[in-house]
Amino acid sequence: MTDPLGAVPPLRRTGDEPLHLHGTAHGTVLGFWAWAYSGLAGNTLRGALAEYIVALALGAAGELRVDWDTVDLRLPDGPRVEVKSAAYLQDWAQSRPSAISFSIAPAEGWDPVTGAADPERLRRSDVYVFCLLEHLDKPTLDPLDLPQWAFHVLPTRVLDEHKGGRRTIGLAALLALGAVRTGFDDLRTAVFAAADRCERSGVPRSRVNGPRRSPAPPAGSTR
Repeated sequence: MTDPLGAVPPLRRTGDEPLHLHGTAHGTVLGFWAWAYSGLAGNTLRGALAEYIVALALGAAGELRVDWDTVDLRLPDGPRVEVKSAAYLQDWAQSRPSAISFSIAPAEGWDPVTGAADPERLRRSDVYVFCLLEHLDKPTLDPLDLPQWAFHVLPTRVLDEHKGGRRTIGLAALLALGAVRTGFDDLRTAVFAAADRCERSGVPRSRVNGPRRSPAPPAGSTR
């Protein structure tokens, strides 16, 4: 890194790296991960896990996740993919399953490498993947069990055409737009088919004007 205040490139960790003091190890990165990131059913970590699952399905997990990038996944010579997640069951006590709501808010852009901002509010991906952890039995809830997930794939242009500046969408409305439901095994095919629909349509992504707001996410949704 030549710029003393430039971006700090992430390093892929193995988990074996020690926390150290004067040459003495005090725990490991793996221990930190287990301590901080074992609650995979919670909103924040479930969202990151959903991104990883989609990256695995698309063969894109070799690249490291970039926090606050303008899209979640960038496939070489392929589509830009935005990943959203929601679940009926949360890690807190519930009186009923959560209503499903996904964030679809157009947003300003930001380049994590240069720190440059783009104030134009729009949806910057080619395809959205809405990941629903649809399991309904808390004792057997396991976000690592891929059959407990359903994936709904939609070209971004459909959201732009029909939802404009809307910030959230429910499951019924998503299905009404023609989102393709799939499992993990067929997710890659569905994503590339949706991207192909975008290319054949020739419809540019819409630009949605207005002040940006940042409300708390719905209870069943994450980033």
